[in-house]
Amino acid sequence: MRIAVEGCGHGTLNSIYASIQKSCQINRWNGIDLLIIGGDFQAVRDTHDLNGMSVPPKYRSIGDFHEYYSGKRTAPYLTLFVGGNHEASNHLWELYYGGWVAPNIYYMGAANVLRFGPLRIAGLSGIYKGGDYNKPHHERLPYDSRTVKSIYHVRDLDVRKLLSVRTQVDIGISHDWPKEIVWKGKWQQLFRFKPYLETDARSGRLGSLAAQRVMDRLRPKHWFAAHLHCKYAALVQHKNDLETDVKPEPPPDTIANESANGVKNADEIDIELESDQGQPPPTTPENADVSESLRNELPASFRQKSNDSLPYPADIVNKITSFLALDKCLPKRRFLQILNIEPISNSPKPSNMQPYRLHYDKEWLAISRAFSSVNPVYHTPQLYGEAQYRRLIEAEEEWVEKHLVEAGQMAVPQNFELTAPVYDPRINIQTKEQPKEYTNPQTVAFCKMLEIENFFDAPEEEREERRKSVAERIPRSDGTNREYHGGGRGGRRGFGSRGRGGRGTSGVGRSRWH
Repeated sequence: MRIAVEGCGHGTLNSIYASIQKSCQINRWNGIDLLIIGGDFQAVRDTHDLNGMSVPPKYRSIGDFHEYYSGKRTAPYLTLFVGGNHEASNHLWELYYGGWVAPNIYYMGAANVLRFGPLRIAGLSGIYKGGDYNKPHHERLPYDSRTVKSIYHVRDLDVRKLLSVRTQVDIGISHDWPKEIVWKGKWQQLFRFKPYLETDARSGRLGSLAAQRVMDRLRPKHWFAAHLHCKYAALVQHKNDLETDVKPEPPPDTIANESANGVKNADEIDIELESDQGQPPPTTPENADVSESLRNELPASFRQKSNDSLPYPADIVNKITSFLALDKCLPKRRFLQILNIEPISNSPKPSNMQPYRLHYDKEWLAISRAFSSVNPVYHTPQLYGEAQYRRLIEAEEEWVEKHLVEAGQMAVPQNFELTAPVYDPRINIQTKEQPKEYTNPQTVAFCKMLEIENFFDAPEEEREERRKSVAERIPRSDGTNREYHGGGRGGRRGFGSRGRGGRGTSGVGRSRWH
């Protein structure tokens, strides 16, 4: 299957699609089967959505996604993406479980596993920050300077769902790089190209603990990421348990430049990479002793597991993961790769029939039902152990088989609908007015299909009350305003509360915009 992979989108769909078309013309291909974008997609529908996005004012741009949202244009290729740290977060919030942001453009949600033809694809949105990891998705419009950032931080609940998958996937996608992945490629060349990354890498601040753990668990054949605005390839060699080998030696150049039919991607500009072979391995937190006090500051799900853990899944058999991160779409940047990908997972026949289309994944739907009593919006969940969830998931798989698989309802419906107004160029791009909160009909339909409660809904009266509470803020003496720090509706209490989160950073170079 011919798959195009792009790094950060940054609202440049027209250029991305044009680059793919040019590559296909040069290589005499009749197109691609799927486009994957690794986050910072920026699904900005109108000017107000820009106030739901964490981005410095000088970088504000309406982009071109609104043309696909309004129907002025249609995506020429099925496009699948995860969320990053520069998104119209209010828009993606509507689609927590995943959904169409425009015809033929699908957001994977906070976490998801989907099937496309014979391929099984897992996705994790956002970037990791330890202080928010154990919190619920509490951020609600209108956002302040804190919640507009915390809304895209990865949460334990969503990672735990991915860690519950016990069968093989083909592709993993995250925005941030998995932690320690830098040491499995040509790290010396990377640090010459982006020297500020070295300090973060050697101190253990670079990359996502959550993405690392999911990759080590799912062991897909391919893992794609973006975020750091450069191309970087690596190989991860998995052991028989959840440990991985740290290989300072670089992967073969053929991995970094792999493209369909072995033909070089015409949109890439190659840089000759010097081999780091023979250099001493770096000192990383994996090799160093970790004090008990420091270990206790980690989020609970990253600590040593209890007796409730299960043996590693026998159905996950892949031993080598090829990692590839790509740049953003700009001239003379290495932002696009076209690959031929063969599946290693087992796929049910209905999803494997051409023409290929998106299908739900049976195991993932069962996991979604098993975790459905946890309110992801309001309450910090006290999650069960792995063995207990396994029993719940196995029971839910029987429900999914009976009510959805046998009923032929596993194809993702083409049910896109407009929610926010379409773009009006008369509204100034620097407007301070925040977007309104909408209930997305796709989320309503998904929850109805699974017979689970929709926590991503609220009465219009509650939404208006939140908006008014911010409009009536009392200015401080320094001229600034008291800021609204979120809060959501009640609902079921889930499983109680849990302790504070641990330390962590997103590892993005702090003063640089990624």
